[in-house]
Amino acid sequence: MIPRPLGRVVLGLALVGAWAAPVRAQGPFTIKEGITPAPKELSGAVGALLDTKTVQLLDAKGNALCEVWFRKEVPAKATPVQVKNGLTYREMEETTLLGAIKIEKALNDYRKQKIKEGVYTLRLGFQPSDGDHMGTAPNNEFCLLVPAADDKDPAPLMPKLLQEKSAKASGGTHPAVLLLFPADTKPGAAAKLAKDSSNHWTVTRPVEVKAGDAKAMLGIVLTLVGVSSAA
Repeated sequence: MIPRPLGRVVLGLALVGAWAAPVRAQGPFTIKEGITPAPKELSGAVGALLDTKTVQLLDAKGNALCEVWFRKEVPAKATPVQVKNGLTYREMEETTLLGAIKIEKALNDYRKQKIKEGVYTLRLGFQPSDGDHMGTAPNNEFCLLVPAADDKDPAPLMPKLLQEKSAKASGGTHPAVLLLFPADTKPGAAAKLAKDSSNHWTVTRPVEVKAGDAKAMLGIVLTLVGVSSAA
């Protein structure tokens, strides 16, 4: 269903609401957390599930590249023991809505597909274990982007339908994808920006995950800049 890396992002975004000071990692990018209402392009049902505390990615000049809204509470199917030992993305149903992203200038996704300006939902996707995808990414979990106009109902979808909807974001036959790194089971209170040796720039954002009556904090680790070696 998925990958290759997100080349240099060229996105932008209007600044809205209150913003904290940028948090710098070594290199050309910084992040800022702030308060921004859900984009008007999203349906009311989707927007109602999103936290207004957002993460904004900035370039070296302080220009906003993109803004990400994460879900206030993510549902999972897990036992109390799994919750206690630490959840992963695999305890979440495939196609679960995780958040939304606003892009103002075209960017490349993890497969180097160009994604146009606009607002997109972010849904969880699992890469197929087949020869076509072997070795294309270090992990098998992704966020699939879907144009806001094509994703009005936040309920889970059939995986094939999600792939078809996401292909509208890439303008091709393959879903538009952003790589996820393994979830941080003990995230800090604030969002964190990091870069690895393969030049993946990730944002870790703590979210609350609910499994039955149990709740736990989990850090979603989303790649915003970076491309697959197979791209």
